[in-house]
Amino acid sequence: MAQPILLRVSNFKAYVWDVDDINILRSHHHICGILTGTLPHLSSQNIFLGLPLQLMPEEAVLLVENGIAVLVDDPSAHHAPSSSALKIWKEARLNDVRQQIALTEEKGSIEASYPDRAMSEDAKRKRREREERRARARADAATSVPAEDHPSPHPASEDPSQAAIGEPPDSANVMPSASYTVNVPASSSKLEWYTPQPHVSLTMAREAGIWRYPSTLQERARCGVFRDLWEKGCYMGGGIKFGGEYLVYPGDPLRYHSHFVASVIEAPDAALRPMEIVAHGRLGTGTKKAHLLCEWNDETKVVSYLSVEWAGFG
Repeated sequence: MAQPILLRVSNFKAYVWDVDDINILRSHHHICGILTGTLPHLSSQNIFLGLPLQLMPEEAVLLVENGIAVLVDDPSAHHAPSSSALKIWKEARLNDVRQQIALTEEKGSIEASYPDRAMSEDAKRKRREREERRARARADAATSVPAEDHPSPHPASEDPSQAAIGEPPDSANVMPSASYTVNVPASSSKLEWYTPQPHVSLTMAREAGIWRYPSTLQERARCGVFRDLWEKGCYMGGGIKFGGEYLVYPGDPLRYHSHFVASVIEAPDAALRPMEIVAHGRLGTGTKKAHLLCEWNDETKVVSYLSVEWAGFG
């Protein structure tokens, strides 16, 4: 039996730090979550995000109730390391630093010998444009000067390799730079002094004071609707931008557009104004979706669905 996935809880939010676990959640359990971490060397941090993966509370509740994952109080799982363990960790870290410095110096020496390797794509494009302009200028000169008076393409006083001051040698002679991989651990789960205490049920997590969802009728309704849609094979994402609780996808959101925007109605007798129905219908249709009204019955634990889509009237 596979080991349960660790959901690391901090400030009552559940995170997944291991890439393999994220892959399993998405491919085997159609749980997507939202990447919230930053990535190095990427300026658009609101577009390209990395670890950790933050789960919606409904996702975390479903995973724990199904025995797929357990909750871990991440702050309390870190303990003070012993002097021997800390010494080993520091030595390993210094070895990694030395290795990175050596590889960086090796790469720098190669780039110094072959500067064209360090050229950006924009610089290479400008260089090609200059070479094309020179070629056109030589061709124009050749058509306007008699053949016997054609100048040498490279005068004796000019070194062909120095045709453009500051330009690097021909890229055909450039050797590839050394490639290497530096592993940066994303989580502290491998550290000797990291000893998590798994909470295999929501009751245990509540008693430990690290989790409290769901605690209201609305939260129970959200969990019930989420589970029912999940059991029907749907993928769910946050739907706040489209006026609902969830976006409902027929498959992985990387491959499909959402078909529904889902709103949760906490009880059969909950008030729903006609203007809300009109607004949901128009917004859903305007974004090429149908709006799904999901009514939760807390006594029978059953979800009733009503889809709303705006249509023209003749």
